[in-house]
This record gives sequence, C-alpha cells and structure tokens, in this order.
Amino acid sequence: MADLVKKLRAEGIEKRLVQEGTGELPDFRDGTKATFHFRTLRSDEEGAVLDDSRHRGKPMELILGKKFKLPVWETIVSTMRPGEVAEFLCHVALYPLVSKSLRNIAAGKDPLEGQRHCCGIAQMQEHSSLGHADLDELQRHPQPLIFHIEMIKVEAPGTYQQDPWAMSDEEKIKAVPLIHEEGNRLYREGRVKEAATKYYDAIACLKNLQMKEQPGSADWIQLDLQITPLLLNYCQCKLVAQEYYEVLDHCSSILNKYEGECQGQNKGQPFSLRESLRREGTFLISAQRNISSSPFHRGGS
Repeated sequence: MADLVKKLRAEGIEKRLVQEGTGELPDFRDGTKATFHFRTLRSDEEGAVLDDSRHRGKPMELILGKKFKLPVWETIVSTMRPGEVAEFLCHVALYPLVSKSLRNIAAGKDPLEGQRHCCGIAQMQEHSSLGHADLDELQRHPQPLIFHIEMIKVEAPGTYQQDPWAMSDEEKIKAVPLIHEEGNRLYREGRVKEAATKYYDAIACLKNLQMKEQPGSADWIQLDLQITPLLLNYCQCKLVAQEYYEVLDHCSSILNKYEGECQGQNKGQPFSLRESLRREGTFLISAQRNISSSPFHRGGS
C-alpha cells in the first residue's frame, strides 16, 4: 500500500482510505472491468457535490485500456480492492467535459452532444457553455477535485459481458443484431423496461458508427435505416410505460427527417423505409391520443 500511495503522490494525487477492501489487490491489466460508485466534490470550503452516481441509478463501469477521457480514474481505481472506499484529491482539467458526457448518458442523450466539431482543449479555451452552471463555473475557474470512490467489484478480461460503449467498431456491428433480438425476447416476456434498455444500447452502437460516416453517404443512410426500426421498438416500450412526450419527440424527428423523401420519391423508396414510416405514424397518432385523454393534459388545457 505504501508503494501505491507513493506512486500516486508522484502523479500529484493524494489518497485517503475510508474503508478497507477485501482480498488481494486485483491484477488491473488492460480489459479489466471496474464497477464502482463515485461522488465528485469541489475541494474548496463549500465542498459542493458535482456528480453522484447513486443519483443516476447505476454505478460507473470502467474498462481499463479503453482510453477513457479521464485517465486519472484508471490510475486511482487500480489502487483499490473490492469493497474499498477511498477519496482521491487531484487536479483534472478535462473533468467538466467528461461530466457533461456522463450526464448526457444518464439523461438518455448522446454522450458527445456539443462536442463533435471541437477538441476538448479547444473547447476549454473557448469557454463555451456546457449547459450546466456548475460545470461552466469549474471550467472558468479550475480547481482540484475530490473523487469519493466505492469499489463494488473488479472483473478480469473475458469474464463479463462487454457494454456497447466499450466495444470496437467491429464488435458493435456484430453485437447489434444480437442486442436487437435480446430486446425482442424481453419485450415478448413482458419485461418492457429491460427491452427498452436493449433497444437503446443497439441504437447507441449504430449512432456511434454513424458519427464516423459522412452525413448523407451510402453508409450513413444504411446505418440510419437500421436505427429507425430499433427506435420504433424503443418508442413502443415508452408507449407502454406511458412516456408519451418522449415518443412524440422521437417519432416527430424521424418523420420530419424523411419528409422530403416521402414527397416525390415514394415509388423509389425502399420498402423497409416506407414500412418504418407507416409504423411510426401509427405510433405518433397513438401517442397523441393518449396524451389528449390523459388527466395531465386535460388539467392543463
């Protein structure tokens, strides 16, 4: 332990042990998956909490060697045993950008929203708004942060199912049909919430691949056509959950996206696209009717 603390201090990191872990220190080689809860606090007198994974409903999952935007997290978790709780004080200039991505993920948004056309350092220099007042303040006035980490488990490479965000492009392409089918199975079993998560994961894989293609190119369009039926399935789950406004938002965006093709290229449109749009329109009407008949809607009119 003394050697680990010395190594951390050499990198400008201070560790304070809160609770001892169990067993031996795991072998944190590349591909190891660390699952932990984290809380990020400012190091000033107020000690305001910036992020807390417990408020998001699920712990953080970090796979070592995947070039996560916050390399310091790989460094600090590699000093921890399962069950250990510790606090680390360190200066992390890019934390605001990473935090925004994590918040987007928790909100079901694109984790790279607002970060596509500008590298992290350039964004920091431009002091562009991140859409969160606390992150904007931290970006303007950087300071050391305290990471309160509770290590839940450590899994060796090959012993866990890899999450979509951690896959290579080739792995994503192979995984999408499997994730799609798993979502269908869960839906048939009535496990709608879990099915929605699977459809979302498959969409995230395709969106990630699509970002690397030229918009409007053949490959980009092909990926878009794969996303549409998955999004319809996701919307169906949200309809069952009575989350009507999210359904309207998704369906309207796709209907608007294909509006030009629907007017004048109807005969030449691929059947899969026409069928997707027809189904989407059905969902849209259904969602509108549900909202119109809901007590919330009647009360606000």
